Amino acid sequence: MQPPAGLPHTHSRPVHWLLTAVAVAAVLLGAALVDPGDDTATASAPTSAAPDPAAVRYPFDCGTAGVEVAHRAAADLDGDGRPETVAVVRCRSGAGTAPSGVYVLAPAAERGAMPRVTATLVDPAQRMSVTGFAVRGDVVSATLLGYSSANVPRCCPDRRRDVQWRWHDGKFALTAPPVAGRA
Repeated sequence: MQPPAGLPHTHSRPVHWLLTAVAVAAVLLGAALVDPGDDTATASAPTSAAPDPAAVRYPFDCGTAGVEVAHRAAADLDGDGRPETVAVVRCRSGAGTAPSGVYVLAPAAERGAMPRVTATLVDPAQRMSVTGFAVRGDVVSATLLGYSSANVPRCCPDRRRDVQWRWHDGKFALTAPPVAGRA
């Protein structure tokens, strides 16, 4: 539906565009001229880059299939001012979903070295899949899908559990609500 013809506020004119451009330029110029003092600098800003999960050697063997990084997130989980990376990894598979591992990665101890695994939150040997992965603040959360017995087809996990890890007393502490029923 078009507005009725003749209303002055329904048609843009070159002067409107000129005024908008001048206003935007003034805002940008003002932002460029404002120099925050030293007291507004962020002291908690990370001093190094988060580790690249593709550059890590994980503690499991995928043979010739290779490792796939399914999810990743970076945050300063232990409060030391340097970001860690949490990576959900698994072996590449042509069919189905391989079990997942969840690892916390820290920057390399020395320049030129590879980042290192500092914590294993979920080991692929536990035969779980990880969904619902998130890192918010210093909390890592995920939904773990698993199997109640060896008789359950690998396509159809029948166990589901929401879990969280938080850095506490020098290690990651696992918290989980009661075990849920069928997935």
